[in-house]
Amino acid sequence: MEAGEPGAARTSAPPSSEGGLKAFWLGTERLLAQLSRLALWVSGAGLTLMTVIIFWQVFSRYILNSSPSWTESSAVLLMGWFIFLGAAVGVRERTHLGFDVLLYFLPPSAKAVLRSISDVVVLAFGFGMIVYGVQLARLTWNTVMPSLDLPGGVSFLPVVLGGALVCLFSLERLAGRFAGLPVDADQYATGEEDL
Repeated sequence: MEAGEPGAARTSAPPSSEGGLKAFWLGTERLLAQLSRLALWVSGAGLTLMTVIIFWQVFSRYILNSSPSWTESSAVLLMGWFIFLGAAVGVRERTHLGFDVLLYFLPPSAKAVLRSISDVVVLAFGFGMIVYGVQLARLTWNTVMPSLDLPGGVSFLPVVLGGALVCLFSLERLAGRFAGLPVDADQYATGEEDL
């Protein structure tokens, strides 16, 4: 931020370091937004493909009297991908269900503390997804999905990837809040612009 820009006198950091930090933050935020968009597209494509596969299974079973063996297991595999990737996108977009009635009655500083606690819990949950997803994938990697001829551990890869994205998106919000950025601006019309 240059010395003549509005708000330059409010900070104690040198202008060059603040500009570099802001540029780094914007670049990181842009990269994570693209990653979130990619996860959303993959999730949507998985949901669409699963719908087509289930339609083919029903059509084959009731019209052709010959249900393919690969349809059920591939639909379940795709369901894991779109659920866990979609859940990670929901973490970033703050679209998960929450009980935030108390937040409407608290001052902004208390809201930031409660939201930080929530983000830390979500971060720990994402870390648990990674750790236990890797363990499950290792335990089942030598088994084979009979109808797909894939290692059994493949079905746990979306848990690991979804957990990694949940961690990244939670860390993004925690870092932004710590840096004083408006990451907690309420989504709904509550009159709060910058907390």
